[in-house]
Amino acid sequence: MHDTSAEVITSAARLRELYQQPTHRGRNKVIGHIDDVCRRFIDACPFAVLASIGTDGRLDVSPKGDPAGFVAVLDARTLAIPDRPGNNRLDTYENLLVNPAMGLLFMIPGHGDTLRVSGKARIVRDMELQQRFAVDGRPPTTVLLVAVEQAFMHCPKSIIRSGLWALHRWPDRSDVPHLAEAIVAHARPHESADEVKAIVGPGCDCGS
Repeated sequence: MHDTSAEVITSAARLRELYQQPTHRGRNKVIGHIDDVCRRFIDACPFAVLASIGTDGRLDVSPKGDPAGFVAVLDARTLAIPDRPGNNRLDTYENLLVNPAMGLLFMIPGHGDTLRVSGKARIVRDMELQQRFAVDGRPPTTVLLVAVEQAFMHCPKSIIRSGLWALHRWPDRSDVPHLAEAIVAHARPHESADEVKAIVGPGCDCGS
């Protein structure tokens, strides 16, 4: 860790000396369920990141994506998320087995606002639900059910500052590493980077 002589903030009181109090709009925007506003956002959303925590205290954040509306609102307090084939590490699922607390950040391309949802999750096998999420006749192996505890919309300032959806502000990606390069550097397989890149392809099913 970088050694620094800078002040380390250790109390909420000190934080509040440095930051203004939130407005009443910010304080009161949190709800304990999925209302029509949240449902409409989720219905239009093709991408979310899911945060979980394991027994060792390590946090994990995992991307989830499918066509818009891939997360189903079963009722005002329950979301359902299909689990598609991935790298089979199961980091999120193993975390949720021991600590069901989780958080979701929903993002819609081209839209500045985001939706934050937190609650408790459980992994289920339910044939009716699995068939509901089937793609090309293939249902997911499991479905994640989320018992919603908090939900609120988040302002677009970070999206605006980053230029995330502004193509003219996108960074130069010529030196951005491909997943294959990371696998060769970190996992040290027998294959070369080009061979791994051919195996991984654009829709990889084996990754970090």
